Amino acid sequence: MASSPEFLTGAQIREKFLDFYAKRGHQILPSASLIPEDPTVLLTIAGMLPFKPIFLGQRSPDFPRATTSQKCIRTNDIENVGRTARHHTFFEMLGNFSFGDYFKKEAIAWAWELSTKVFNLPPERLVVSVFREDDEAFGIWRDDIGIPAHRIQRMGEKDNFWASGPTGPCGPCSEIYYDFHPDKGDAAIDLEDDTRFIEFYNLVFMQYNRDAEGNLTPLQNQNIDTGLGLERMAQILQKVPNNYETDLIFPIIEAAAKIAGIRYGDSDDRTKVSLKVVGDHLRAVIHTIADGVSASNLGRGYVLRRLIRRVVRHGRLIGISRPFTAELAETAIALSESAYPNVREREATIKGELEREESRFLETLERGEKLLSEILASQPAQISGRDAFVLYDTYGFPLELTQEIAEESGLSVDLAGFEAAMEEQRQRSQAAHETIDLTVQGSLDKLAEHIHPTEFLGYSEVQSTVNVEAVLVKGQSVEEAETGSEVQVILPKTPFYAESGGQIGDRGYLSGESVVVRIEDVKKESDIFVHFGRVERGILRVGEPVSAQIDRACRRRAQANHSATHLLQAALKKLVDDSISQAGSLVAFDRLRFDFNCPRALTPEELQQVEDQINTWIAEAHEAQIAVMPLAEAKAKGAIAMFGEKYGEQVRTIDFPGVSMELCGGTHVRNTAEIGAFKIVSETGVASGIRRIEAVAGPSVLDYLEVRDRVVRDLSERFKVKPDEIPDRITNLQNELKATQKELDAVKAQLAIAQSDQLVSQAESVGEFEILVAQLDDGVEPDALKTAAERLLAKLGKGAVVLASVPTPEKVSLIAAFSKEVNAKGLQAGKFIGQIAKLCGGGGGGRPNLAQAGGRDPSQLKAALDSAKAQLVEGLKG
Repeated sequence: MASSPEFLTGAQIREKFLDFYAKRGHQILPSASLIPEDPTVLLTIAGMLPFKPIFLGQRSPDFPRATTSQKCIRTNDIENVGRTARHHTFFEMLGNFSFGDYFKKEAIAWAWELSTKVFNLPPERLVVSVFREDDEAFGIWRDDIGIPAHRIQRMGEKDNFWASGPTGPCGPCSEIYYDFHPDKGDAAIDLEDDTRFIEFYNLVFMQYNRDAEGNLTPLQNQNIDTGLGLERMAQILQKVPNNYETDLIFPIIEAAAKIAGIRYGDSDDRTKVSLKVVGDHLRAVIHTIADGVSASNLGRGYVLRRLIRRVVRHGRLIGISRPFTAELAETAIALSESAYPNVREREATIKGELEREESRFLETLERGEKLLSEILASQPAQISGRDAFVLYDTYGFPLELTQEIAEESGLSVDLAGFEAAMEEQRQRSQAAHETIDLTVQGSLDKLAEHIHPTEFLGYSEVQSTVNVEAVLVKGQSVEEAETGSEVQVILPKTPFYAESGGQIGDRGYLSGESVVVRIEDVKKESDIFVHFGRVERGILRVGEPVSAQIDRACRRRAQANHSATHLLQAALKKLVDDSISQAGSLVAFDRLRFDFNCPRALTPEELQQVEDQINTWIAEAHEAQIAVMPLAEAKAKGAIAMFGEKYGEQVRTIDFPGVSMELCGGTHVRNTAEIGAFKIVSETGVASGIRRIEAVAGPSVLDYLEVRDRVVRDLSERFKVKPDEIPDRITNLQNELKATQKELDAVKAQLAIAQSDQLVSQAESVGEFEILVAQLDDGVEPDALKTAAERLLAKLGKGAVVLASVPTPEKVSLIAAFSKEVNAKGLQAGKFIGQIAKLCGGGGGGRPNLAQAGGRDPSQLKAALDSAKAQLVEGLKG
């Protein structure tokens, strides 16, 4: 029997795991970025993901064995975070991998030795599962390891057969479970009981390939892919009731509780859930930002924004009323920096992003309140589930808050619709974050087995003659394609550049003895260049020679724009902030787009300086020096790498000496003079902390200027002024329009006030109160109606005023103004006017003393006002 497991910190568990496998010939590799190389997955969701090309056979491994502690993020079960003992968005997966080296026997033996000898887990507390048909694994566990057969559970494909997707590498797996309650006896073993058992180690035996018909054939190289959950092992060894109370997360929870002025141990279950969410999400957030993600409304930026907003929202639920995320991030950074130094290196970026997002979210909450007011004004019966979900997901409104505010206005929330929208989002999230597809898409699956990576000739050649290697029509591989067919063509070598690094693919033609194919785009799938085009004449046949000719004019434009992006980054770093780095780009034939990290908008003066500097470099005719060298050498020479981008050992550098040196695989001018000219078109914000410059270079500058010149000439003729007088003329027209509008608004307000003054005599006495219910003339806007109601109430003293108008033929405006004495009788303006507005097909609300509402049915306005008067009389009499 093994000795009792000793307490180990999370850091000690990580170190012992990696050291154990290092002593058994495994190369310790650092955690990959949370931004995966695989474009089909938003974030790194499993320890095996960085090794996908190896498992596919697309890349040879540098080592036959490897071990890692891989940081991962999953959001498909985000609603379970904090509610169960072990659901997380951020977690670490400890793994050992074999690339065609050892297999089941060694993997099982080492997993058992690690569990029982290194982590000292009692063997009698361990239960294993195997795939129901995997007699080999069952035999190893029973005969070699010595586990009693009744503690080896055979399970189905759902639990114990790992597959990359419908096709591709797959195989059975075996899992090790820890038993928290062995006192319940072996007769009660049910691995679905997560209150008793926790699965902490999964061994995947990748031994088959599944084809499109579902047939399994043995792989040439059998691989091992394992994962041990760091947080789960910490829960076991630290003897705590859940993963959150381990030393990996609990310090963050305690820090959050301290900010909120509460104690975790004294809190109710609901508060504990919120504290756990904060603790979990903060870890995810700091690592995501550290790996180069900025909050936005797209892709992984949306994942980050959603996590930050959930942190803020749950902070508010536990009573934190001030900004706190950046302060709390310090605890999370301190916990992680020994294993992941980049979180401390990126501390300023992390805290800055959190401060900006938290501030932005508080503003968003205010906008959400306004949106809810609009919803209340337009919903006749209840708030739809879709609207409630938008408030929850986009604006961070807890469902309970929406229900509470709706109830004040006499409305309900469609909970079934809300849950349906929530489920749709869960499915979208799972599709975006949980799919690991190890196959090449479509028919390229089968082609990739015998087609080698495409040789790119385009750095030195613009034309080459090659034999057509494959043709696809409507996704299906064909031997020939006729005139008019939309085709995807694969060539063994090509001068066409395939879209990558922000630069779009080349255009041009494939031409043979009796065939012409126009190529509109080129994309890259696993190093295979796919030429998208249309057969314009003749028949395109596999195996026949064609001349591949790129459109040189388009290539020259792309080269000018691409080189200009390099000059643009250099100018921004020189003139604005040296810490600026690229966050994305687009290099097209007619324009360029450059996204960069910067917390503020650039001033017009800065933009002009940047533009002038780039044009100066263009005029100075800097010669491009292009070289391939080791990555370390390139970095030592000062080459700029795009943050988060993955590079091989050999890299291509584009150097304009004294100006810019970057790692880049795109096509470029030979001399900056070839760019000709550069013009900034716009500078905008695209996400928190991310700015975007759109510009044109080369021949596109002339195109841009020609359009602007036509516009200027047209305006000059219309306004009968010289071109340089146009801005002043437009300013004068704007000022005149504003002045006219102000005069019109003032006249309308004065008419409303004058009309309201005449209504004082129509007030009726109800006991000690004065009430007035009336409709003003059509066309009176809500603001003027509000002013009139407040003026009338001031004249009446103790009382209530309800006014209405029809500002447009399809719209009703209503306002209620109640004195404090009326409020004391139990009447509140917000609830009152909301109910009245329903009679006109609308709704609304507001404060107890003053509230506005709207409706869409003016034909019911008289009935609504009659009802308002009757309710006031009833509520104030006696």
